[in-house]
Order: sequence, then structure tokens, then C-alpha cells
Amino acid sequence: MIQASKPPLLLFIGPCVLESEALALEIAHQVKEDLCEFDGKIQLFFKGSFDKANRTSFDAYRGPGIEKGLAILELVKKRFGLPVITDIHLPDQAEVVASVVDVLQIPAFLCRQTDLICAAALSAKKFNRMLKVKKGQFLSPEETGNIVTKAEHYLSKNKILMTERGSSFGYNNLVVDMSSFKIMKSFGVRAIYDATHSVQRPGGLGTATGGKREYVEVLARAAVAAGADGVFIETHPTPEKALSDASTALPLISIKSLVEKLVTIYQVV
Repeated sequence: MIQASKPPLLLFIGPCVLESEALALEIAHQVKEDLCEFDGKIQLFFKGSFDKANRTSFDAYRGPGIEKGLAILELVKKRFGLPVITDIHLPDQAEVVASVVDVLQIPAFLCRQTDLICAAALSAKKFNRMLKVKKGQFLSPEETGNIVTKAEHYLSKNKILMTERGSSFGYNNLVVDMSSFKIMKSFGVRAIYDATHSVQRPGGLGTATGGKREYVEVLARAAVAAGADGVFIETHPTPEKALSDASTALPLISIKSLVEKLVTIYQVV
């Protein structure tokens, strides 16, 4: 039976890194246009990183930087009316980023950095934002309770999102524990599935991260069926030309079809 009062499915969609203003506007426009028929059933956020600080290679493109990146995100907000999300890596970035974006995201590798979590939570409270933390590949879902405890000193739990993005399974491989969503939600927060980074092969290409794009859809469907409150998806008009996560980003034209399936599953779970 479809639950009429069910909260909307949270969707965080956009390019991995902000390559240019033009590309960000193209993706935001297309995604909003393609998904407008799901109004009321989804809550859509545009995502894009101003700096990818954990690139495999020293020479890899990292992004436009915080000043230009925030300007692009602010333009997306104003032009398309979409809330936006981006990563922060340092405590002193928290307040300036929170003054613009609607959701501050903590990368998986930094999820245990107490000063970063607390600064992000404090800034999120000041500007009435949300905090989204990716569970590190090295953590069990049970351990995310410690992250929630740190953040809730400053921020209410309904503003905290925990994210499953796979766990290390040997070298250059990740697996997803579908019980993570129930476990993380037991701490009183919402749980998100990172469909893009869960299919990565970290360092799998030697000087770059590889991935298995073909498994994004099946795992995203499984995650929503397992209780995920939302899904994080990276997309690009021509994924093979993307400057980051080229192996795992979905083609922009495929987003509507995937979201339609996810919404259907979400509505009946």
C-alpha cells in the first residue's frame, strides 16, 4: 500500500567536482527538468565539490576552489531554486560554506575528525543547515553512533544525515552492507546511500580510482528497499570525460529512469 504521508525521498545529484559554471548549470537544469514530475515524492539537492582533496594522483584536477565553487553553487540555487550540498575538509571552512550551501558534507576519510564534525555541526546550526557525514570505509555502521554523538552536541538529530558508501573488502574493492541503514537509523538520524562511491575501486587504476558503473542501479534499488531515506548519485553528460570519478558517474540521460524506479520502491517499502 502506498503511504500518502511518506516523507519525500532525498536525492543528492550532480557532478563529482565543479568543473565549470556552464557544466554545473547544464546539469542542474537538466536534472530539475527531468525530475519535476516527481515533485512531492522527492526532495532534490544539487551536489558538486569545490575541492576534491583526496585525489589519488598529485596532478589530478581538484576543483575551482572555495571562492569560485561557492559562487557557482549560489548561482545554481538562485537560478533553479535548488538547495545545494558540498564537501568541507577543514574546520575553518565550515562557517563560510554554511553561509551558502544547504547541506555540509563530511568526506568519508574525515568522518572521525572531531574538530571538523563539531565545526560543521555548529555552523549548520547557526545557518539552519543540515550536516551529512559519510561513513568511512574503515568503520562499522555501529560506530557511526559516535559521530552522531559528537554532532548532536550542537545540532538536532533531524538535521543529521549518515551515509553508507561501502566498506573496504581487500585491496581496491568495496562491499555494501545493507543492514547499515537500519543500524544507522537506530541512532535517530536519517540514512543515505552513496550509489556512486560504493561502486568505486579505490586506486584500482594505479594512478586513479576505477569503478563499476554498471552496478549503481541495482545497489541503489536494494538500498532503498533496505530502508535508505535517500540516495546520492553523481552524473555527467559524458561520464568518460568527467574530471573526477569518470568510472562511476552515471550518464545524465539515465537519471530520470533510475529515479522513477527508486521512487516506486520507496513508496511501497
